[in-house]
Amino acid sequence: MTSATPNAAPGMTDAAHFAAPAIRLSGITAGYGERVALEDVDLEVPTGSLLAVVGPNGAGKSTLLKVMAGLLEPWQGEVQTLGAQPGRLAKRVAYVPQAEAVDWDFPVTVGDVVMMGRYPALGRFRRPGPADLRAAHDALGQVDMVEHRGTQIGRLSGGQRRRVFLARALAAEPDLFLMDEPVTAIDATTQEELMDLLETVATGGRTVVATTHDLACAAARFQTVLAINRRVVAHGPASLILDPTLLAQTYGGHLLTLGGQTVVLDDAHHHEESPGQVHYHEEAPRRR
Repeated sequence: MTSATPNAAPGMTDAAHFAAPAIRLSGITAGYGERVALEDVDLEVPTGSLLAVVGPNGAGKSTLLKVMAGLLEPWQGEVQTLGAQPGRLAKRVAYVPQAEAVDWDFPVTVGDVVMMGRYPALGRFRRPGPADLRAAHDALGQVDMVEHRGTQIGRLSGGQRRRVFLARALAAEPDLFLMDEPVTAIDATTQEELMDLLETVATGGRTVVATTHDLACAAARFQTVLAINRRVVAHGPASLILDPTLLAQTYGGHLLTLGGQTVVLDDAHHHEESPGQVHYHEEAPRRR
């Protein structure tokens, strides 16, 4: 395993660096039925991290988030999320899956969806109060969707829907964001705006773990990177993703070099996370 442990990731405050880890995994093996998705994974994610998880389709990226969120119990190993067993502090964790199970024709508005982020704190019988309404409104403002508050969710574009589900997570005011492909299949402007927001969240001391197929985005906009292919291949500064040897170890036969560009060919036959895609990676300068 290639590993790098920086003194402090760029953009991470000293206080966050020395705080207890937001996530600690020890000897994690997990899967579905007879199929192993993760094997012997050890990982510590410091509080205040902005961590990109990269790897080919079927590498276990989505499974890793589910284990962290307490949605999937590992076969072996121990997990601590925010210092407790996964799921014990669910109100402090926002999990945003790649594919939302939504009936886009259902008569629910953008405002309704964002308010759902407040429900875990409200409990079963409380109605939203002024603080909840304010949190939902502020979250919509952060993703520039206030003017769409009364719009039926199915009438939005794909990028707008992504903004709304991020707003739902923000409205929950969590300490940990677990996000599956938050910047995939959206336009460049939306991607930059969402990454600006996630960067602000992490700078404020909260922790963001996001899977991504966009290697250029991982290198330029995240603090740290975790490369996995069932096992941990590398964990360290985002600049690791610029290493062709590391990419070859992570993606294996799914990696080609064409005209100075690294081309990642994801296998369309793996369905653990998303359909097969082709992604280009160039050495983009890191944005600060």
